[in-house]
Amino acid sequence: MNDVWPDKCGVYILDKESTATRFIDKKIKELDSMDSEEPFQVLNLDTLIQMHLKWLSYLPRVKPFYAVKCNSTETVLRTLNALGTGFDCASKGEISQFLSPGVKPENIIYAHTTKPQSHIKYALLRIAVDDSSSFHRLSSKFGAGLSTTGRLLECAAELGLEVVGVSFHIGSKCSQSLAFRQAIADARSIFDTKLLGFQFSLLDIGGGFSGKDFPVTLQEFSKVINGALDEYFPFESGVQIIAEPGRYYAESTFTLAANVIAKRVIMEDMRKEGVPERLMMYYLSDGVYGSLNFLLTDGQVSPYLHRAVESSEKRYRSVIWGPTCDYIDKIVDNYLIPELHVGDWLLFDNIGAYGISMSTEFNGFKRSSIYSICLMANIYDVCWLTELFICSSHDRNTSSERLSGSF
Repeated sequence: MNDVWPDKCGVYILDKESTATRFIDKKIKELDSMDSEEPFQVLNLDTLIQMHLKWLSYLPRVKPFYAVKCNSTETVLRTLNALGTGFDCASKGEISQFLSPGVKPENIIYAHTTKPQSHIKYALLRIAVDDSSSFHRLSSKFGAGLSTTGRLLECAAELGLEVVGVSFHIGSKCSQSLAFRQAIADARSIFDTKLLGFQFSLLDIGGGFSGKDFPVTLQEFSKVINGALDEYFPFESGVQIIAEPGRYYAESTFTLAANVIAKRVIMEDMRKEGVPERLMMYYLSDGVYGSLNFLLTDGQVSPYLHRAVESSEKRYRSVIWGPTCDYIDKIVDNYLIPELHVGDWLLFDNIGAYGISMSTEFNGFKRSSIYSICLMANIYDVCWLTELFICSSHDRNTSSERLSGSF
């Protein structure tokens, strides 16, 4: 494996023979040689780029404004900015991250529904939609019913606000793609009212897109969304369509490696054959107060052993805990897995959404390190886009030509 310039650019460049798996193998071997059990995450920029290309392919009319709250890792933000996404910010603090590096203001949307009056110049009318098929139902807290939109627009006019469009959010991890169709139809009905002379020119279809094929793939979503847009907001309408994907981009781009730092074996009640059942308890170097904080609010994880597992190995009912003294720091319960030993490593895929942004250093446990990787085949495009890398051996004309054919 050829690790190029990691100290200068913060990204490990892998040659064509390398993979993310091999990088993790090498990093674990390195940590083991130092008797270190510190957890770490791997950010795969190749996956991030592929997710963006997939978005452009399936939803060509919808410009993504990445939800910064989902994962604000600098390398993620700089790469997405270079790829041409906008940014969905929820606070003045998030906005300030982008203005100094030179992100254009028109590529930032201040999408939080509750904000100080002094921060508002342009507004979107947020409507409540049917999000009963979503894991997190945002309409229980945000959004205006269709019957109240008229009064809200009157208030906006009295306050001198310019309402430029309509937004909605079907909820996080939506399981019904048809929810988008009804929401887009509802938005059209508001556009058609043309109350108080407001000229709507923007439709924000929110988020709810998963980064993995659960519960609905982006391809399934896109068929419904594109069909509804063609019917209610055809291209010739001139309405700009945007979305606020966060989990979609970040979720599958991160993998966590955590070390087994302690172990307990509990002998439970006798089985029929007179042999006591063993309940295994393992304690890892990372947990729900760290990289897996999202487990406190949604979802589940399926950790797997870093070492090779033989098919003949017996599986034991296991409980996996994080490192803190809090009893809620439980990662998985009643999980069947081969017996582990102190010093073994467990891997967790798809942990990039909300883990880092919600992590703490409770009990003094430091946040896990992040190592960014990218294949050599993609690096010159990424270099040209983000200025994260020093490409002294390749001129910018070559990179520009490669770029135009890749994105």
